[in-house]
Amino acid sequence: MPEEWKQISEEEWKKRLSAEQFRVLRKKGTEAPFSGKYNDFYENGIYTCAGCGQEMFSSSSKYDAGTGWPSFWEAISEDNIERIPDYSLGMKRIEVICSRCGGHLGHVFDDGPAPTGEHFCIDSISLDFNPE
Repeated sequence: MPEEWKQISEEEWKKRLSAEQFRVLRKKGTEAPFSGKYNDFYENGIYTCAGCGQEMFSSSSKYDAGTGWPSFWEAISEDNIERIPDYSLGMKRIEVICSRCGGHLGHVFDDGPAPTGEHFCIDSISLDFNPE
């Protein structure tokens, strides 16, 4: 994570984000399934990190996994995400965070469609959308 983003205090994040965005992005929370604004949203454009604006996912890689969260089969760039082992809740998962600000985006699983076989299961509240 770039140094300038590491220096943002928890209090500053609370000012920049809504309470729910703070809970998910900074405290690794999860929004309720089927509640996010991008779950059933299929316009063309780019999904960005709600914390810092870095490009995360393209609408061209979005698909309906039926999980209740926006799902993508690839990130825009591996440089824009970090994959971190997550052993919380008695499970072994891979957490996906923004490489710029460290915001929690969701998790990635190996049950996705071709061509990658990956399933990025992402909280809507962690994303903003820029239409094409």
